[in-house]
Amino acid sequence: MLIYGDSISDGFSAWLLTDRGIKVFAAYLDILALGFFVVLAWAAIRRWAVRPSRLVFDLTQKRESAIILVLIALLMAFTLLTEAFYTAAGGTGPHADALVGSVLGDLLVEAGVGESAASDLQAFSWWTHLLLILGFSVYIPLSKHMHIVASPLSFVLRSLEPRGTLATPMDLETADSFGAAKASEFTQKELLDGFACAVCGRCTDSCPANLTEKLLSPMHIVENLKEHVLESRSESKPLIGGWIPEEALWDCLTCGACVQECPAGVEHINPIVDMRRHLVMERAEMPETVANALMSLEQRGHPWRGTTYTRTDWAEGLAVPTLAEHPDAEVLFWVGCTAALEQRSQSVARAMAAVLKRAGVDFAILGAEEGCTGDPARRMGNEYLYQMLAAQNIETLDRYNVKKVVTICPHCFNNIKNEYPHLGGNYEVMHYSEFVAGLVREGKIRPVITVESTVAYHDSCYLGRHNGVYDAPREIAAAVPGLKLVEMERRRERGFCCGAGGGHMWMEESRGPRVNHARTDQFLETGADTIGVSCPYCLQMFEEAIGSKELQGEKRARDLLEVLAESLGDEEVESGLSD
Repeated sequence: MLIYGDSISDGFSAWLLTDRGIKVFAAYLDILALGFFVVLAWAAIRRWAVRPSRLVFDLTQKRESAIILVLIALLMAFTLLTEAFYTAAGGTGPHADALVGSVLGDLLVEAGVGESAASDLQAFSWWTHLLLILGFSVYIPLSKHMHIVASPLSFVLRSLEPRGTLATPMDLETADSFGAAKASEFTQKELLDGFACAVCGRCTDSCPANLTEKLLSPMHIVENLKEHVLESRSESKPLIGGWIPEEALWDCLTCGACVQECPAGVEHINPIVDMRRHLVMERAEMPETVANALMSLEQRGHPWRGTTYTRTDWAEGLAVPTLAEHPDAEVLFWVGCTAALEQRSQSVARAMAAVLKRAGVDFAILGAEEGCTGDPARRMGNEYLYQMLAAQNIETLDRYNVKKVVTICPHCFNNIKNEYPHLGGNYEVMHYSEFVAGLVREGKIRPVITVESTVAYHDSCYLGRHNGVYDAPREIAAAVPGLKLVEMERRRERGFCCGAGGGHMWMEESRGPRVNHARTDQFLETGADTIGVSCPYCLQMFEEAIGSKELQGEKRARDLLEVLAESLGDEEVESGLSD
């Protein structure tokens, strides 16, 4: 504003600011200019000398980056030169006292620059600086620096729902196409994100799939979507399979690490799932393991092919009522497919039932009436199947007038709590860690038996990063006598995925080390004997990883419910934990 004002009237800045204000402002500009030179030098070294792999771009982007760095450097240089020539020309007043400019001006005088020449050069520098600003303002919308404008808009327009919540398309019956494969099929926010992206690579650096040598780079997903938008008129190559490899879309764990790290408000998961929807629902193109899981969901109502268990076998001998038998129960214990139908996870369901009974909670289960929430189908891309499964569950819950739901699985928790309301299912939903931690605080549960163990707690992505539940599981662990809780380096909001999210519980990884093996290595670094979890998916992944490393006799994976139930120690709890 001062530059534009002074271009109209020489006394504008003096009128707006006092002499002291001008001195402070001039000092600020000089310090800023010097700081920028340091930053620009490091930026040039990092981009062209010691460039990380994530910053490898095509020739156009390299040239564009160089242009932007040069323009910023020229702006800073002409700021200092304007002050220097003003001082060398014999200028007086607060402008002549600039920290760097005055020193440079004195050096110019010592070098023999006359006042007349200095005055002409000061005018040239001043107008060049102004023209650079005007030129830069025109160039920004045409360059990668468009993120300066788009990023604030991205933050304003970002979803205010919990991070794990996917948008719900409501027109499946009448839609002309499903998912998204071209610019016109993405939402405005998804398209804006490509222009908001600062191309810093923080998302890619935090992505568990990328860190285990998969093809996925969240940054390149949004950047290539932008390039597709810019080139959409020529239609030179398709978005999926052209700009974005199909393999990269299936690599995504929907863990939210990319969204957590993004400084520009970019939401990477929605466009990835939209493109999965296109592949699954439009083209019927998907990995074989995805097709098998979706087929099981359609035919059996759950993704666990080959299981011989029913939804109530886990509760045998525990006298757990169903809602059909006890429709006035205060709490519905939502067991979930994995805890009901997968043998290792059944002990978690039994532990939960035993803990609830010990605390005197009035609860019931749906039993055979419980169906898969649809979360795996949704994350794998079959939105129609998800909505069908969700509608069935909502009808059942509403028929029993359910008010409060407690889940074992963070994926069920996230789905029912955050996404069922889109389809009319509104309930009070809690993950067991929140509910049980409350029982401990209220004194309804008192762990008394010492459990001598060192536990490294793993934060489930869908419980922690997606829904902000970090302290409750740690409260449960802290309540168990003898248990020592240690933390892994990657924890809480910057935790590392177990490798099961986004449907990968049933999906083979494309390449590189397995994500669950990488996370298990991080657990082993702590020296703890047990990795504690609060998610049946995580439990499965760490059981497999520990077994593959042949460490079964030294290390173990346990759900915190199992540890808590062991510490309660009576006959009913012991029977609840027995296989």
